[in-house]
Amino acid sequence: MGMIALQVTVPKGSLCNLHLKLKVGLPPDAIYNIVIDPENKRVFKNIKEVISRRVLVDEGPRQLVEVEQAAIWRFLWWSGTISVHVLVDQNREDHTLKFKQLRTGFMEKFEGCWKVEPLFVDEQLCHPFKPKTLDEYNSCTGGKGRVGSILSLEQLVQPAILPPPPLSWYLRGITARTTEMLISDLVAEAASIRGNASAANSSQTSETSENTSNGNTLQAFDVKERWRHRRNAPRRRNNRELSR
Repeated sequence: MGMIALQVTVPKGSLCNLHLKLKVGLPPDAIYNIVIDPENKRVFKNIKEVISRRVLVDEGPRQLVEVEQAAIWRFLWWSGTISVHVLVDQNREDHTLKFKQLRTGFMEKFEGCWKVEPLFVDEQLCHPFKPKTLDEYNSCTGGKGRVGSILSLEQLVQPAILPPPPLSWYLRGITARTTEMLISDLVAEAASIRGNASAANSSQTSETSENTSNGNTLQAFDVKERWRHRRNAPRRRNNRELSR
């Protein structure tokens, strides 16, 4: 839906500070589901393995999770695997995900925040009124306005010892490239979900028109439910294959 806008700054004493923002063609809740999914290894190719995942606090929409992953990085002809051990504070109410490194080693600091905000695609339908909330947007568009997302990331990477150039340049390039790969995978997953949703809507529209004469109506699933159904489909196929 939008190009990736990635800016890299170099604060004194750190390797880099990444600022990223892009538009994605799915509602915030659907995007957030992809980001916080414990099994998102299937989406993000740079996650080699989830070593451990432990929920420390569960308050419904907000969770505090300790996660350790083996992450793959690639840059030019170099590649490798690093362990990432972070504390994740995820809050569905404002669609934020804050992470901070727990165990220092090569990295003195590795922290940041993901945020997903609603994008009112058909905001012009509300003119001259400018909606500020999803409820206001639904009200002025009669519930027909399309909703996308604005995804942003702030990430600070600070090594215990900052290497001199050109090694610091390579590490900075690896960090930026790894983030770009992560976002590209997320955008591809969003496009796949959106395509499946469009196909499901077309099918439901056809079925609804056929059943109208019988007084039957079909209730459309929301994007979140379709995404869950799609995510669980491979598991159901594997279970059927094992039972044969």
